[in-house]
Amino acid sequence: MGTLVMIGQVVLGLSILIILHELGHFLAARAFGIKVEKFYLFFDAWGVKLFKFNYKGCEYGIGWLPLGGYVKIAGMIDESMDTEQLQGEPQPWEFRSKPAWQRLIVMLGGIIVNVIVGIFVFWMLTFSYGESDIDNSKLKYGVVPGIVGKEIGIQSGDKIVAVNGKPAIKFYGDVMSSDVLMGDAVLTIDRAGTQQELKVPADILNDIAEHKSVEFVQPREKMNRIELVAKDSEAERMNLLVGDSIISVNGKPIVFFDQFSSEVKNSIGKAIRITVMRNGSLVQTNGAIDSSAVVGVSNGVAKFPMITQKYGFVESLPIGAYKAFSVITDNIKGFGKIFKGDVRADKALSGPVGIAKMFGTEVNWAKFWSLVGMLSMALAFMNLLPIPALDGGHVVFLLVEMIQGKPLSDNFLEKAQMVGFFILIALMIFTLGNDIIKW
Repeated sequence: MGTLVMIGQVVLGLSILIILHELGHFLAARAFGIKVEKFYLFFDAWGVKLFKFNYKGCEYGIGWLPLGGYVKIAGMIDESMDTEQLQGEPQPWEFRSKPAWQRLIVMLGGIIVNVIVGIFVFWMLTFSYGESDIDNSKLKYGVVPGIVGKEIGIQSGDKIVAVNGKPAIKFYGDVMSSDVLMGDAVLTIDRAGTQQELKVPADILNDIAEHKSVEFVQPREKMNRIELVAKDSEAERMNLLVGDSIISVNGKPIVFFDQFSSEVKNSIGKAIRITVMRNGSLVQTNGAIDSSAVVGVSNGVAKFPMITQKYGFVESLPIGAYKAFSVITDNIKGFGKIFKGDVRADKALSGPVGIAKMFGTEVNWAKFWSLVGMLSMALAFMNLLPIPALDGGHVVFLLVEMIQGKPLSDNFLEKAQMVGFFILIALMIFTLGNDIIKW
């Protein structure tokens, strides 16, 4: 059931974005009197259609190949590669007969709508939910580094007080921001009352992609009472009970959960002795830890200090717009890292499987719309790339036409479209294969 929920969310989210993107082209074309012959969600490759109807001279439908969507604009060389209509004289209602500036707006229509949708979604989310996060300034136990955090020198109990010299970090999310996870950042930490700086390496995104962001740092939590004992686990065999408070492991005092986890990992393949406080008395239990390094107990829910900031309707707009455009700036930074060789493409890029995993197996509408907003801005950025067959490729050709005063030849545009098509197919195969390998 969880898998169906995940697929359903992906299909719904991408369908909304595809329809709105193509609607941008459609409305711009209609505004300039250009005939639109088809409007399709997904591709009707080889003429196979799941659904269609005609309205005012345009065919609307759903194709069978879920790799995007399209509008077929009369007199334009597009992904349909239908060049027969270009053999005759240009007609007033055709794309090719319109001024270059009008054609430019038509090609930018989808991108513009994606940007508007992204800003609107983040605006409404900010207005509805505000900003809620752990209060970093009140994390009195600091943070716990994971595999990635340890590699750059972070230690348990460190307090991250500044990023790139910006002091007084209020939201814990700023510690996990793209400025940090993209690398080249400088963290100022407070370690037992002494401040020092740690450099985040430029290629840290490779490790983040491999181990996930939770392996950077997490807020440090105390060892609370046992909340759950897993059935058929070592904890059950050791007779650990819900409500027990773990005092020591192998004679070493336990105050924080990370200390407990560390001692368990150190006991792999060995005997383990856990002392708990039960109803006011100390109880000692003995067991053994296998290669999974799992005892089978759940720590009580950590109560981290939270901070919530609410915003008015108008006040939320610039905050939402900043969040939306930060998606584009993060993409630009990410591609820059790839081209410079700091980050491997197979670590940084994700395809449909990666997107599906982001949505998850449970319905959370705040998370759903946040991902839709993020993907809308990401689609705007990707479509603006100067690759033939993408909107950005058409925009480049139109700008060249406007500069030189005459259009590029149909033969050149046809060949460029084919090159762009094969680039996109190769990119889709790479990202899908990469997703499968990661999975």
